[in-house]
Amino acid sequence: MAKKIGFVGVGLMGHGMAKNLLNKGFLVTVMAHKNRKPIEDLLGQGAQEAKTPRQVAEQSEVVILCVTGAPQVEEVVYGKDGMLEVFRPGMILLDCSTGEPALCERVARDLAGRQASYVDAPLARSPAEAETGKLNTMVGADETVFAAVRPVLEAFCENIFYMGAVGSGARTKLIYNLITMGHAALISEALCACAATGVDLNRFAKVVGGGGANSGIFQLIVPKILEHDDYSGLKFSLSNAAKDLRYYNRMTSEIPLSANMGPAVQNALVQAINTGFASGLVGEMVAAQCKANGVELKK
Repeated sequence: MAKKIGFVGVGLMGHGMAKNLLNKGFLVTVMAHKNRKPIEDLLGQGAQEAKTPRQVAEQSEVVILCVTGAPQVEEVVYGKDGMLEVFRPGMILLDCSTGEPALCERVARDLAGRQASYVDAPLARSPAEAETGKLNTMVGADETVFAAVRPVLEAFCENIFYMGAVGSGARTKLIYNLITMGHAALISEALCACAATGVDLNRFAKVVGGGGANSGIFQLIVPKILEHDDYSGLKFSLSNAAKDLRYYNRMTSEIPLSANMGPAVQNALVQAINTGFASGLVGEMVAAQCKANGVELKK
């Protein structure tokens, strides 16, 4: 089993993932970042530091990426001081970013040319679960490669879903996020409609909680808003959510597939961003919907 792990992207999710790898006895090399706090914490727990993606790969058997999206993956792999050219036979690139399936397949082909392997393993759940080692992941990989990399995933994941060949994990995550963000968009419009028509919000929340319209997303977002005026229940940024829906819509357009909900959900996210919540979390779609309609959310 590979023990030397490189890690690029020790941010909100990556810090907890790298910490759990260290706790499970893996030797972890992290890449320097402008935010030094998570880096310094991991160095204090025994991690080593490298300055570039190339240096990370040179010191590793498996390299984990946990970056924002496709442009960042492309830069780490192919850019200045990128890691592709130093990948050795038998190495594995474990990409936990939410990226585009076409890029996953391109990177996999280029690594195969160096007798190395690629795994797309985007994540679900939040930074809190990353810290406790209880993330979910959806994996696309050759079955033999999946078996080899599974012990690494088990260090920070509670549920590991093997979805099939390379690209399957990325496709699954984009479709999964359609549902997640679709729920958030519906919830935002529903709460605004309650406020506009005089439906008591607390009573409405009880109706939803006791019926088929209830969901995990509803319970993450709504109680915090009603009880504490807190829109941070779903700790996922609007900018990342809009990026994921953009990737989803591009994927379905290339099939092509008649897909009406994807553009609608993306528009709801973009509206929230353009209404003054560019740095906000998904729950702030509720505030954005109310602001756009001149409605006050009386709790």
